[in-house]
Amino acid sequence: MFYLRLARGYRVPDLGRWLLTALAGAVVAAFLLRALGRAMSDPAGGADAVARLLWCLPPLAAVAWFAAVAARAVPARRPERITGLTAAGAGSARIRTLIAGEIALACTLGSALTLLLFLVLRNDIAGPSLAPEVGMGLPLPAAAPVTLIALVPLTAGIAAAAAVPIAETLPGRRQPVPTGFGPLRIALPVGLAVIGLALELIALRPGAAADGRPIHLPAGLGSTSTAALGGWAASAVGLALLTGPLLSWTGTLLAVGRPTPLRLLAGRGLTAQARRLGPPLAVLTLAVAVVLTTIRYWIGVPGSADTLPAVEACLVLGCAVAAVMSRLAELRTARRDVADALLRIGTPPRLLFGAVALRTLAVGTVLLVTGGLTAALAAAGLR
Repeated sequence: MFYLRLARGYRVPDLGRWLLTALAGAVVAAFLLRALGRAMSDPAGGADAVARLLWCLPPLAAVAWFAAVAARAVPARRPERITGLTAAGAGSARIRTLIAGEIALACTLGSALTLLLFLVLRNDIAGPSLAPEVGMGLPLPAAAPVTLIALVPLTAGIAAAAAVPIAETLPGRRQPVPTGFGPLRIALPVGLAVIGLALELIALRPGAAADGRPIHLPAGLGSTSTAALGGWAASAVGLALLTGPLLSWTGTLLAVGRPTPLRLLAGRGLTAQARRLGPPLAVLTLAVAVVLTTIRYWIGVPGSADTLPAVEACLVLGCAVAAVMSRLAELRTARRDVADALLRIGTPPRLLFGAVALRTLAVGTVLLVTGGLTAALAAAGLR
């Protein structure tokens, strides 16, 4: 009943977040149930069944990531809701549980609808092309689909509960958000990027002999060497972890010297937001780089495209974009008081819009550098 009353106060962003979570949960549930149906249709293919289940992990992780970002944004976007819950006697732990329960409920609804469609298709409705995907005509163990479906809301709920810090769930108890990056936060990604680049250059140097144990990549991407794959993975992780520091340094450069008010507002704002804006943008950039590299390889090698990875890539990209939009909305709400104060002292609105445009241009430049390097290294490692 609590969640039904809560839904009555939903605004358009709340309803959109809830529906996106339900849709993402439904798609992941469809992947899991398809793997179950294929396993029932082909009992002898044990290795193939495990591979299909492993293919479900990337979209499941993407949904968990989106659930975590969306749950973290709830206290900042709806402080009146948190105030009301606190006034009703709910502590910080209970508020975390309620936010996680809201996310899990959305995933449960989406998964339940997918399960209903799966059962309907098994009732002699699916055509010959879909019959192996749903295991039509074969007995269905009741525990198997329920267990698989429960993974989606359970994973999303745990991720949402872990994402909301206790100190930020109660009004008036917000801790100051640090804006800098310590030496370890910088040394680790730089080391990973340098080591990964060195490994890939060694693997791709002219006349380099094959290591004798090529790795066959999924999704029809051919094969690559162990050194090239390991080098790209280390470089990609390093560049992703460097996104936040690069955004902070770019903001500092904008405000260096004797900046104009436009540069000062843009630079200080970007430096303050870099720590919280970096992770979702890094995930989105990495996903886009991988997808673009895959599409380029598929175009260059006709007939290598695979439908399942393409659908999963769309889901991962959708979750990454939704996570970035949720984080941007959270940051906008957090800076609303600053913007109102600037307007009250006579700051022209066009100056604020110009600062936003300059920050967007700076962020796009950083992401173009990190994403371009990630995509270039990935394309070089494929053969």
